[in-house]
Order: sequence, then structure tokens, then C-alpha cells
Amino acid sequence: MKITVDHLRREFGQTIAVDDVSFQFESGQIFGFVGPNGAGKTTTMRIMATLDEPTAGDVRLDNLSVVEDPERARHLIGFVPDELRAYWDTTVNDYIDFFARAYGLKGAHREEAVNSVEEFTNVAGIADKQLRALSKGMKQRVSLARALVGDPEILILDEPAAGLDPRARIELRELLSLLADQGKAIFISSHILAELTEICHGAVIIEQGRILEAGETGEILAKRQQKLTYALRSMSNPDELMRDLLQMPHIDHPRQAGNEFLFEVEGSEENAFELLNLLIQKNHRIIEFRQTKTNLEDIFMNITEGKVQ
Repeated sequence: MKITVDHLRREFGQTIAVDDVSFQFESGQIFGFVGPNGAGKTTTMRIMATLDEPTAGDVRLDNLSVVEDPERARHLIGFVPDELRAYWDTTVNDYIDFFARAYGLKGAHREEAVNSVEEFTNVAGIADKQLRALSKGMKQRVSLARALVGDPEILILDEPAAGLDPRARIELRELLSLLADQGKAIFISSHILAELTEICHGAVIIEQGRILEAGETGEILAKRQQKLTYALRSMSNPDELMRDLLQMPHIDHPRQAGNEFLFEVEGSEENAFELLNLLIQKNHRIIEFRQTKTNLEDIFMNITEGKVQ
């Protein structure tokens, strides 16, 4: 299945929350949705999940219009919001079973579906616990189980890793990879850009309601890697080294990260070697100089400004 977001626009009074947003992805892919707070991510995802209507534009699931036929579209979509919203005295099993009934599942089929998603998301052991007693990580698992109980072809997750501890984030990442291997199309927003780089086939970067970049990860990296990124470690005085880096030709965005200095070099590798020679001539004691691999986080920092509408 191909999911096509086609020239979406959403206005709230004088505010344009989503402005001519277009991208596409398909079954078996995980696409990351990246942008500063207030960039329009949640509004876009709510429109995709039929929970809001656009001012203009559409979302198509193959040839099915989400705007024109939201009832049919809802049976194909599982939505995981940024936090679990429920009656807290409800048990895990009753909560998931309620949504199974809402999807029209009946009898043994419903029981099988509920048991299956509880096992898959590893909440079967807490099925009789009330939701109020669960940790943040377990609540996210329950929310994922609820979204999966109708066996959707598309899964939309709004900041599912927010507030999770490292183990819970790793486990969530593994679950999403399994779901993609099963052929589901997954669209996930997150601020943890390094993790998105590890699991995503592609990404959409948005700021102030507008798309800055969209496509498969390799295409984005190749398109944006016009400058080579280098890391340098030195025994020199850090302030003196930064001062000299700022004065060097062909260098952009010098910055200190722990015990390293990172920067982009315009042009070819020859410019990087020229830089290294100039630093040595200035008596800087260089102990490591290497080219680094550009990732989504580097691109995000280079093309966004942190602005909101």
C-alpha cells in the first residue's frame, strides 16, 4: 500500500499550522517525522489518522481518500497518540477488548485478536492490572496494542518514545522493526533523531508547517552531503583551537562536542588536508582527525532554525 500526503493545509484562524505538506511512503517502510515543537507534526498526523480535517489537500491510501471516506480509512489505520488517554480504573485487558469491539471483532475472533496483540506487545502478564498502575513504558505498550488490535495496514505514532527509559526505547524500536518486516507502513514522530536514523527507511523534516526535506534516508543524505563533516581531537588549548578554526577557509559550523571539535568542510578532501596542515603550522597538537558520517540529526540541525508558527 502507498500512503500519499497530497498538499495538506490546515488553518486555525489566522494561523497556518500545516502549509502545503506533501510526501509519500509505503508498506514495509518506517518513515520518521522530524521537526521542532510547534512545527505541525501532530496536526499532520491527526489528519492522516482521520481525527482532524484539512482546510485543503488530501491523504490517499492507495486510491482511498481519507478526507472523502474516513470510515473506510479508519479500518486501515492504527494511531498511537503521544500519551495514553483512558479511564484509569480500567484494566489492560478490558481496555484493549473495548477497542476490539469498536473495530467490529466478535466472539472467538475478538478474543484471539486481543490475546495476540497482548502477547506481541508483552502486556499479557499485566492484563488484569489497572491502567493507573502502569509505568510510562507499559502505557505505551498498551497504546500500541490498542492500535494493533484491528490489524491495521498503517501505524501512525506521535512521539511514542517520549519519556521512556533506554530499555523501553530499545524494545519499542525492536517492535516497530518487526511490524515493518510484517509489511505494515509505519509513520513515527520523534525527537530522538539518532534512533530514527537506525530504524527508518526515510524521513520527513518539517518546520513552521512546511516540508524542508522528504524522502528515503539514503536519498536525503546523498542530497545534503555537499559538505564533508570532520571530527578533530587535539591537546591544544580549546579556546585557541576554536579561535583558529573560526578563521580557517572552507569551514562551516565549528562546534565542540565533548573532547572533540566538529565542523563541515566545503569542497573536496584536499581542503580538509589543507586545513590540517594549517593547524599543524600553528603548533596545534592534533591527535585525531577523521571524516564522520552525516546522519539525520546533522541534517536536521543544519536546515532547521527552531522556529514555530
